[in-house]
Amino acid sequence: MEEATPDPDRVPLGERAILALGGHEFSRQRGNEAIRDHLLGLVGTPRPKVCLLPTASGDPADQIAAFRSAFAERECELSHVSLFRLEAEAVDLAEHLLSRDAIYVGGGSMLNLIAIWRAHGVDELLRRCWERGVLLAGQSAGAMCWFEWGVSRSAGFARPVPGLGIVPGMLSTHYHRDPERRRAMLAEVARRGRPGYGLDDGAGILIRGDRVVGAISAREEADAWRVLPDGRGRARELPMDAEQLAAPRAAIDEPSAEVLELRAVRALRAGRL
Repeated sequence: MEEATPDPDRVPLGERAILALGGHEFSRQRGNEAIRDHLLGLVGTPRPKVCLLPTASGDPADQIAAFRSAFAERECELSHVSLFRLEAEAVDLAEHLLSRDAIYVGGGSMLNLIAIWRAHGVDELLRRCWERGVLLAGQSAGAMCWFEWGVSRSAGFARPVPGLGIVPGMLSTHYHRDPERRRAMLAEVARRGRPGYGLDDGAGILIRGDRVVGAISAREEADAWRVLPDGRGRARELPMDAEQLAAPRAAIDEPSAEVLELRAVRALRAGRL
């Protein structure tokens, strides 16, 4: 059998990075901008090329628009790849993805995501991107897809779904917001006797090579958890020591000036001022 030609652009295992997020939006709601800036900081280039893969949700226009709006505030070269629209938006997938500095995968159905990627050969392309040092990132399905298994609701109920297997073990997102996912995670870790991770919305973990090396949190109530088998047929959860990300705007949770003015007018009319 003919051996594959070695890729001269491959970087050492320890220089490859993945940022897996439990839940994140392209908005100014609390913590989202801090996560965006943290992601860009991991790239470490002056004007990074960042590509969105919104496959898991069917390439929705609103997700693409929100991504472009959120990152437009920073010095970036933005792109997206819509696998559902390749007939109208043709792109050389290998050339484009391999030339990016960071690839962000949106949330949605993990089952559909993996199936569509494999149909287009994107699963192997993303592994090559990782091997070349492109930062891989994503939230929900876009976080779990890098692991051997993710706890997904794609079939209508929470159960383990196979991912790309770049990172060993299992990941569950929306961890405490969705009790069914958490129960499924605990049951699977206990059954398999192998550890996993649970991520609340607003929290994330950084993987270097194929090992989790740290956790981040953009909200005080958002945590990352190690889920470990206890050796007695059950599982236990240990909170990780997460780096608290600073919000880029001090008043990110405060209402806008327009909202404050409207409230003042209403109070005046009601005789409260």
